[in-house]
Amino acid sequence: MSTTTTKWSIDTAHSTINFKAKHLMITTVTGTFKSYTAEIETVGNNFSSANVKFSADVASVFSGNEQRDEHLKSDDFFNAEKFPHITFQSTDVTRKSDRAFILHGKMTIRDVTMDIDLEVDFNGVVKDPWGVTKAGVSFRTKINRKDFGLKFHVLNEAGDLLVSDEIRIEADVQMSAIEA
Repeated sequence: MSTTTTKWSIDTAHSTINFKAKHLMITTVTGTFKSYTAEIETVGNNFSSANVKFSADVASVFSGNEQRDEHLKSDDFFNAEKFPHITFQSTDVTRKSDRAFILHGKMTIRDVTMDIDLEVDFNGVVKDPWGVTKAGVSFRTKINRKDFGLKFHVLNEAGDLLVSDEIRIEADVQMSAIEA
């Protein structure tokens, strides 16, 4: 077993990091961040030892609707001007099986930092046709947006929230080994 540290970068051309919210409690709207960075370190290719630092550029939020994107950047939600990044820093990893982990860490949105757990599916390590070592993971979690100060609160005529408090975060990430 390798004890060499491997550093990884996210291959943004082959990765998606999405958030999903219910709208009018009858449909799901998906958003993403077009610009993000990560520093990932493992011992060899062993992701049960992963140390992850992630940052998303809030101004790059994209939901497919320009008016909604501008609203998400406003103080009702992310306040991109005052809080330009959403960050995650891992603190520990719990192995559930050979291919399933819980990545524990601290997420910061606006000026609020909270402990969250990401359910991670490890999809394997391969070499691409150019000899670059690649790894893939999928992860998911749920957060309450109000816990992070995303305060927008409007009810529809039935008394339901216009935007759900619960936000699902889901990602499929491909990484390239950049240093071993």
